[in-house]
Amino acid sequence: AAVAARHGLPVDRVLLTAGAAEAFVLLARALKVRRPVVVHPQFTEPEAALRDAGHTVGRVLLREDDGFRLDPAAVPEDADLVVIGNPTNPTSVLHPAAAIARLARPGRVLVVDEAFMDAVPGEREALAGRTDVPGLVVLRSLTKTWGLAGLRIGYVLADPETVAELERAQPLWPVSTPALAAATACVEPRALAEAERAAHRIAADRAHLVAGLAAFAEHGVRVAGPAEGPFVLVRMPGAAGVRRRLRELGYAVRRGDTFPGLGEEWLRLAVRERGVVEGFLAALGSAVCPPGVVG
Repeated sequence: AAVAARHGLPVDRVLLTAGAAEAFVLLARALKVRRPVVVHPQFTEPEAALRDAGHTVGRVLLREDDGFRLDPAAVPEDADLVVIGNPTNPTSVLHPAAAIARLARPGRVLVVDEAFMDAVPGEREALAGRTDVPGLVVLRSLTKTWGLAGLRIGYVLADPETVAELERAQPLWPVSTPALAAATACVEPRALAEAERAAHRIAADRAHLVAGLAAFAEHGVRVAGPAEGPFVLVRMPGAAGVRRRLRELGYAVRRGDTFPGLGEEWLRLAVRERGVVEGFLAALGSAVCPPGVVG
């Protein structure tokens, strides 16, 4: 009821899940689809869940040359389930809601993973709460901004028939009492205001990080953008070695080669507060051009 009120929806359009990850598994197992398609690069668990459920999964690979932006025409017309993230992990691209809505078709399920949308000021381009897009299923996580990954809490927003279908496939008692309490707290007005303030801080800290990364352009470091999420995607020569050296210096960055459409030269960097960013940039300088190497 609290989640429904937060999005202005009736309660039969909401299903609480053990994190967004459970929602991916429910969608893969419960829905009778013939040709699912996942738009990449993006979070890999939706495709993994579909494959584990026995589906043959098609891929639409967005291109670096296009800024990893969605071209709705690239999605096959006969796809009856389409999965896309917004803002997308790991590219940090925020796709226009209108472009995503253009993917909707009669007989197609359109799954939009908005796990990081609350990190976008004003949640602009969000589709959560929309009831005018046919086949729309929006997934949200309450664990990212609030640092609650261990509690496992997220939710699905969809038409009542889809919610009921997913619920039938859901294990009994999937969400714990502490997770329910957290969900209620995280969607109340005071929490939404706090999350909005955090989103503006993230935007400022991200701008600081991107500006700092510009100093490494001479070393071939390029930022994919414009970034709109709480992380940035960067491309650099020798990224695997840089990642290992950063780890030795106390900084963990996400490798990019496990994301379809990317490769070993890509890294995802989390946006952190300015002091941490300053320390990271200093470490990156050492990692990109280690002692004894002529830069």
